[in-house]
Amino acid sequence: MNYRHFKYEGWLYAFAFAIALAVRFIGLGAMPLTDAEAAPALQALHLSQSANPTLDPHPLYILTTSILFLAFGGGTNFLARFIPALIGSLLVLAPLLFEDRLKPRPSLILAFFLALDPGLVAISRQAASPILAITFLVFTVGFFNKAKPSHTAVCAALALLSGPSIWFGILSLGITLAIAQLFKQRTATETKQLETNHEAQETDSETQSTQTSSPPAPVLNEAKEFHFPFPTFLFTFILAGSLFFTIPSGIGAAFASIPAFIEKWTTGSTITQGMALISLPVYQPFALLLAGIALIRGWAFGYRRVILLSVWLFVSFLLVIFMPARQMADLAWMLLPLHAIAALELTRHITIYPEERREILGVILLTSFLWAFAWLGLSSLNWLPIGTSEYTLRAAMLFGSLLLLIVSLILIAAGWSIRTASLGGVWGMALGLGVLTVGSLFGAAGLRGTSFPELWWQPAIPTQAQLLRETISQVSETSMGNDYAATVAIMGIESPALEWTLRENHVEIVHSLDVTSTPDFVITPYELNPELISAYRGQDFLWRQNPSWQLATPADWFRWVTLREMLTTQENIILWARSDLFLGSE
Repeated sequence: MNYRHFKYEGWLYAFAFAIALAVRFIGLGAMPLTDAEAAPALQALHLSQSANPTLDPHPLYILTTSILFLAFGGGTNFLARFIPALIGSLLVLAPLLFEDRLKPRPSLILAFFLALDPGLVAISRQAASPILAITFLVFTVGFFNKAKPSHTAVCAALALLSGPSIWFGILSLGITLAIAQLFKQRTATETKQLETNHEAQETDSETQSTQTSSPPAPVLNEAKEFHFPFPTFLFTFILAGSLFFTIPSGIGAAFASIPAFIEKWTTGSTITQGMALISLPVYQPFALLLAGIALIRGWAFGYRRVILLSVWLFVSFLLVIFMPARQMADLAWMLLPLHAIAALELTRHITIYPEERREILGVILLTSFLWAFAWLGLSSLNWLPIGTSEYTLRAAMLFGSLLLLIVSLILIAAGWSIRTASLGGVWGMALGLGVLTVGSLFGAAGLRGTSFPELWWQPAIPTQAQLLRETISQVSETSMGNDYAATVAIMGIESPALEWTLRENHVEIVHSLDVTSTPDFVITPYELNPELISAYRGQDFLWRQNPSWQLATPADWFRWVTLREMLTTQENIILWARSDLFLGSE
């Protein structure tokens, strides 16, 4: 079926893709790798150095990243995150495969939503994140929808190599399709019952009744035969999973994703259900507002697309809520139907006629001004003591501005038209909430630095990794003439991020120091080590830092929502340098 496309549609998709690339690649290597990122990145680095490490269940990321490390002669933070950022940007083009389901305009709007979503941007800037599984599974369904078997098989193979998160996506889609099938069977049963009652009331002959009976369901008539090319799937799976038959262990790592996903249902998590709930209005306020309106309208009038997407939305969200080892990255699966529903609703407010532009522009400016005033009033409450007269006055002004916004829209609807109030209100909120979303995007992308924590970040960020690296390099260069000649022993600390930071030095993991060995540097936990004091000089560094999400009070959460400030717990380490490395030492 051909749908009406519009001018510059291709250029607009290219613009959305360019935006996606920009927000995912700018400052990509600025933040240090966390332990969860560094472990697979180290495995990729070792593969590029002809080693044979045991692989985590992220074979596609590890194998493709190892090619980058080999090509550029070593690993960097930027290269370690390059593949997820690139694949995450390609997700923006996926709506092109669903134009027959969503229509061209909602598909294009969805592309911009996917390009600018803070959660999707955050996981696209993380090594070995679920973005590979999300993108390739979406493309698998999209090519299946377009009846392209070979493309479907290739993307399905790559999806199964993308890590444990693929099983979350398959499970949510499977439950959604099962529920949709129940709805379809129920509708078919009701239709058949109506046909039976209609036939019972017929007074014509049996022949005439047979001739006037209804034909089979149109869905069956319109169904297309789809022969899945299993040889193509198997060839792609083996070829990509073994890196052109050079790393056979990659295939085993792909199958290891199944027990890794099952383990998420038996272990705990630091991400609470409340944290998952609060993230939606904080990071996706505009999409949440539009989706709420669309859900009410869709279920009230029986819009099948909205109902099916809402089932996928709620199934994905409930899986995150009830999964014991939930992570914020798992919430990214529900962002796909959320933005699709929001795009369908926003499409209803696109067409603005020339004769009504002036009135709608006035409503947009009014809505934006009142929303900005309300947000500034909300933020100012952080600096006022609770219970004081000034605090009460500011709170009253805040609620008064929100009430004024509602009353203004009602009066505009009564004085001009409901259409003017609706269009102006939606686009005014789009402007106001869009600014908040973009601000959250910069924070989730880490472009504001590590001082302003975000829910979508990986835990335990090594805050002073670069300072530690530079200290070792300076001492090594001064004493040995080479930044990376020094040997480093890590004792009593389990941190892949620390190994990644010192990847260019000779690093050894030890439980205790041998009396016969004297490495140039020793890194230990923040505690007194009498055996090192006599021969080494120590300097403490702030290593891993975690926001105290679970200990936060409502006041702490309020301050974080408005100012992105949160109490943190810190872990210190000590860098011991052998005394004879310093000038003037004997």
